[in-house]
Amino acid sequence: MSLSSTIVKFLTLPLTTANYREQPRRTFLAAGVDAFLLGFLVISVMLLSVLPGLPPLDVVTDYQPKIPLRVYSADGALLAEFGEEHRDFVPIQDIPQVMKDALLAIEDSRFYEHGGVDYRGVARALVADLTGGFHQGASTITMQVARNFFLTREKTVLRKLTEALLAYRIESALSKDQILELYMNQIYLGQRTHGFASAARTYFNKRLPELTVAEAAMLAGIPQNPAKRNPAVNPVRAKARQMLVLKRMLQIGKISEAQYNEAVAQALKVNDRQLFAVHADYAAELVRQELYAQYKGDAYTRGFNVYTTLIAAEQNAAYNSLRSNVLAYDQRHGYRGAEDFIELPDDEDERDDAIDRILAKHPNSDNLIAAVVTEVSAKRIRAEPASGDTIEINGDGLRFAARALQTNARPDQRIRVGSVIRASRDGKGRWMIGQMPEVEAAFVALNAEDGSYRALVGGFDFARKQFNHVTSAWRQPGSSIKPFVYSAALEKGYSPATLVDDVPISLPGGENGQAWEPQNDDGYDGPISLRRALARSKNIVAVRLLRAISPQYGRDYLQRFGFDPAKHPANLTMTLGSGSVTPLQMAGAYAIFANGGYKVAPHLIQKVTDARGNVLRETPPPPVRQDEQRVIDSRNAFIMDSMLREVAHSGTGALAGARLGRPDVAGKTGTTSDAFDGWFAGYAGNVVAVAWMGFDQPKSLGGREFGATLALPIWIDYMRQALAGKPLSERTPPAGVSFVDGDWMYDEFNGEAGIKTLDITAPSVQPNDAIIQPLSGG
Repeated sequence: MSLSSTIVKFLTLPLTTANYREQPRRTFLAAGVDAFLLGFLVISVMLLSVLPGLPPLDVVTDYQPKIPLRVYSADGALLAEFGEEHRDFVPIQDIPQVMKDALLAIEDSRFYEHGGVDYRGVARALVADLTGGFHQGASTITMQVARNFFLTREKTVLRKLTEALLAYRIESALSKDQILELYMNQIYLGQRTHGFASAARTYFNKRLPELTVAEAAMLAGIPQNPAKRNPAVNPVRAKARQMLVLKRMLQIGKISEAQYNEAVAQALKVNDRQLFAVHADYAAELVRQELYAQYKGDAYTRGFNVYTTLIAAEQNAAYNSLRSNVLAYDQRHGYRGAEDFIELPDDEDERDDAIDRILAKHPNSDNLIAAVVTEVSAKRIRAEPASGDTIEINGDGLRFAARALQTNARPDQRIRVGSVIRASRDGKGRWMIGQMPEVEAAFVALNAEDGSYRALVGGFDFARKQFNHVTSAWRQPGSSIKPFVYSAALEKGYSPATLVDDVPISLPGGENGQAWEPQNDDGYDGPISLRRALARSKNIVAVRLLRAISPQYGRDYLQRFGFDPAKHPANLTMTLGSGSVTPLQMAGAYAIFANGGYKVAPHLIQKVTDARGNVLRETPPPPVRQDEQRVIDSRNAFIMDSMLREVAHSGTGALAGARLGRPDVAGKTGTTSDAFDGWFAGYAGNVVAVAWMGFDQPKSLGGREFGATLALPIWIDYMRQALAGKPLSERTPPAGVSFVDGDWMYDEFNGEAGIKTLDITAPSVQPNDAIIQPLSGG
């Protein structure tokens, strides 16, 4: 074994008191010899082992902090962060003096005096080590920078020597302010947070300049042990450490006695709110996917800032509306029983461990808190959530699950000790029993003029299911497809006043060789105008109308609105919604009626900047509309708008007009066969929005459920926020339309042709009538 390897082996022994105490007592002379030899060995190790292996300093001289990808709303609300580290880089001149004073007071009060290694601190630490173990205190800020960037935290003499040498090199390469800047932006401070700017936001929801002396002292105490000293995890230890920082600041004159007393007395409120005040997980994931496709792993470290087109208040309104109405549907259809069950051990520690394990499988869903029942009777439930608090539910809070509390309840539904349940607070703070819904929903809102997203909610809970129903769920649209068939009919000479015979019809092509006999949900009216037929979502009229213009023409016409013809059959069931669409497609299609006939391209990202604020990409303002962007005649859009307003005020969507109290509200309900899907698509002003509800594995939503009961309430609750304070949208009749006998029509069809009754004496069967499955609308 070489001399250098022997020295290295000796000097890599852990620095513990035992290493010294196990040595036999020596004479004073022997101790002096040992000290000389130790010094010689140190110099040898430095020459033979440490210096050749010192890493280059470019990682600190050319510091590139790992700053996460951040996603913002159009009005500046932080929506999401993607990256392993939460970090904000702040130049040293922008870090407040109180934060620097607090940190240096406890970590390195002689930082601006020493040359990288504080020999006084080393001597203190050595004495402490010889008398009672290794203590923090020897490492300067510069040495900690060396350790954080280059070394492990292993406590050996060799590592400490390497740290000291690196500290000298760093001090020769950087100024004191540059070193402190590195440290205060790089240091880990718990909760996946790096740097004091991010810590201020994480723990106190503040910017650095807004911190009080007490808050700065609390943050300065974290680096010593981020796992145990951060106030979110251990407020007691964090408070004790904060007191040490404040005493040290007072001792070295960084704060006055009055400031000290005020800081000690200040009750700190550690941020217990979610880091992101706006619920936009599905939209943020779309952004992440797009940035990753372009930049790969760099997307998470280069500090990109993405500004979306979402409006924060509208996004939260959409999120809250979707969740509350999904839960309302779930309440209408009864309690299904506890989510899970566990036998609770008698031993208290084992019991707590068992509760923690099972609740880890049932994470909270926003305000739906998972808890394990510890006591239960017909009048009261006591349950323990993951926080360790006790939830007590009684009175009206038990009503939803009252049957499950009876002794004769079905075993798979009965709530007993060990059951995993859900609870949420009502408006008065009282606990109520609930459950995670099985049904899913989606909501999307666009600016009808330029296609920018205003709100997007892809499902009930992103943490439970990342599938984005807005962009990826292909579902049958039901009667929400009818307006596009009606729009096609206007181009064939029909008008809102055209009469169609609303009587039963029998056609070939049904299941098992039987006739296909589509039905209305509300009976039959005989001759009825197209305006009233659309308002009341008459299936028979829609079938007769498509027969008149031909399924092939109707299918081709759908392409104007962005629908994929391959997803829609070229037969009569198309008019009842037997094809497939996504909610996003529907929003883009209805935008054409809302904006006067122009197709828009939905877009989510408004601007992307780098960490320094340089604009990398920006969506330009929408250009002046050109004729090539027009996909339907302005006359067609005007007349269809008037018919869709009728739906929203006197038809199946009348709840929209009544609740919102605006004459410019327009839209259409949709319900598929056996209520597998519920839709509402509509608009007012320049806001177009679509709501959908259904099961991922399609099944009936219930015999008394329709688009008007399922999706329309979601749409209304969102629109109440989106339209607040906005002026009414008035439509000016375009050239080429006339108001004749109480309704609008194209001028070239003015006369008997324009108000003709669709030929109800025509044969019931036409050559191209081919039916593949029965559907119903509504």
